[in-house]
Amino acid sequence: QVNLVESGGASVQAGGSLKLSCVSSGYKWSTAYMGWFRQVPGGEREGVATIDDDGSTKYADSVKGRFTISKDAAKNTLYLQMNNLKPDDTAKYYCAAGRSPLVDSQMSRLSGTFYWGQGTQVTVSS
Repeated sequence: QVNLVESGGASVQAGGSLKLSCVSSGYKWSTAYMGWFRQVPGGEREGVATIDDDGSTKYADSVKGRFTISKDAAKNTLYLQMNNLKPDDTAKYYCAAGRSPLVDSQMSRLSGTFYWGQGTQVTVSS
């Protein structure tokens, strides 16, 4: 079992920055693949950024150059640094973890046993 707890969501003005955190607990081999997804009401949960056990990262085209995913293994914490935020970034952001890749090369969710946090709201106003 893996428990994921996100924090760091807030309301900010366009152009601002936020850093999301996700603290994980449980079996480490269940968190070899981790990532951030986001979802707006009525929409699908979409991949934002992922990081694999070897440190390789993937980003959605819409956030490349603005968001950075990283993790601190010693603290069991996953981060998402978000810069130059835009109103289109408004969504609930979820941390995810699994024993297999979370997304394909197009950032589409793959099937598998994944663990999810409860989400943290990011609201960007223009």
